Amino acid sequence: MGSVGSVPRLVVAAPASGSGKTTVATGLMAAWSARGMAVSPHKVGPDYIDPGYHALATGRVGRNLDAYLCGAELVAPLFAHGARGCDIAVVEGVMGLFDGASGEGELASTAQVAKLLRAPVVLVVDASAQARSVAALVHGFVSFDPEVRVGGVILNKVASDRHEAVLRETLEATGVPVLGVLRRGAVVETPSRHLGLVPVAERAADAVAAVEAMGAMVAEGCDLAGLVALASSAGPLVGAAWDADEALVSSPPPPLPFPSLGAAPPDPPVGPGGPRPQTPDGLERAVVALAGGAAFSFSYAEHAELLTAAGAEVVTFDPLRDEELPEGTAGLVIGGGFPEVYAAELSANERLRKAVAALAERGAPVAAECAGLLYLCRELDGMPMCGVLDASARMSERLTLGYRDAVAVSDGVLAVAGTRMRGHEFHRTVVEPGAGASPAWGVRVPERRVEGFVEGGVHASYLHTHWASAPGVARRFVERCRTS
Repeated sequence: MGSVGSVPRLVVAAPASGSGKTTVATGLMAAWSARGMAVSPHKVGPDYIDPGYHALATGRVGRNLDAYLCGAELVAPLFAHGARGCDIAVVEGVMGLFDGASGEGELASTAQVAKLLRAPVVLVVDASAQARSVAALVHGFVSFDPEVRVGGVILNKVASDRHEAVLRETLEATGVPVLGVLRRGAVVETPSRHLGLVPVAERAADAVAAVEAMGAMVAEGCDLAGLVALASSAGPLVGAAWDADEALVSSPPPPLPFPSLGAAPPDPPVGPGGPRPQTPDGLERAVVALAGGAAFSFSYAEHAELLTAAGAEVVTFDPLRDEELPEGTAGLVIGGGFPEVYAAELSANERLRKAVAALAERGAPVAAECAGLLYLCRELDGMPMCGVLDASARMSERLTLGYRDAVAVSDGVLAVAGTRMRGHEFHRTVVEPGAGASPAWGVRVPERRVEGFVEGGVHASYLHTHWASAPGVARRFVERCRTS
């Protein structure tokens, strides 16, 4: 346990999406890191892609702060967990400053997170089509919620020296200092596709170059010293930093035995690697394979930390490259990503597909979210996948996006029926049928429906969840690994 403390911090926000938040936030992280500062990177909301760029910029794990998925009470503790030992923290906002969960007021908005962190906000404004009106815009954002402190403005897409002079002059009346100016021609190439930016795991050297370019552009155009001073004005936070071990201690233990899962088969042989490592209390650590690589790059860092705290040895593997599961695998976690982009390569790795199917067949726990769901289907866009689920998946023109309130419909390896969790959907694919005989979740927004599959040890669903909100999920999963 550690105190939340007073790490200097600022929130990078904007009036609307597309204003340049990611460029500025990532650029600040890279610029300060290049100057020898330990920078803690954070992202408001459920997005997985931006934190990958943040991690490249800082050399630290990018972490999400989502008041909807985790609850407002966990925002500051999760922030402090990520910011331990850092000199400064940068929190990139989501959408417009005051935009959050639809119909839920300020819930999950950047503004709410800024207030929970007592952090000043720097507002990134796209000034490409504005002159004097920029003052009215900034004034409106400053005065809309007095509890949100907008401490500076960074002007993006400024056309010329003359344009900059006009903008600075008109902003003097607002009393909000201009802490940076980025010119219109200074554009960093960050390729995107159907779900946003292309993840770092897929871009490799190009992503590194893009982050370096963002850092150089922000260092040249922004008042780094003034931004550090603004970050240092953040108010003190009181409380304890989130800790995976303590979170598990305070969560209810999983009910055992596991209902409706059948008799547990014997443990698979450990293999030539020798006995598995043990937990501090002498229990053997169960090997949990965690899918990674370019096709499955979406995972919250806290999931692996909770699994480890629950007694797992978490081993990452790449379904695009590895033909076997990690030695001694007792459970499998497959998060989100872009399997539709790599369907041919995933299909061609027949040995791994068969290994995943065999693992599921013997009743081992398998937790799959979104991309993982697609990978477990019979086929994806006509190409064979693992065949664990009697369902097919295909790309669609329709974007499914939004927060979800969910309740577990069936007893499974993650939760017992009746367990309530909040999640998020974000995909352009369709799985048919959308639910099995024992569905995973019931959701009520945007319409009442059941979705996902609970079959044997498999829990597969489109729903992305954050296990920090329900640490017992990790413990239940690892306990099942030990008994299968």
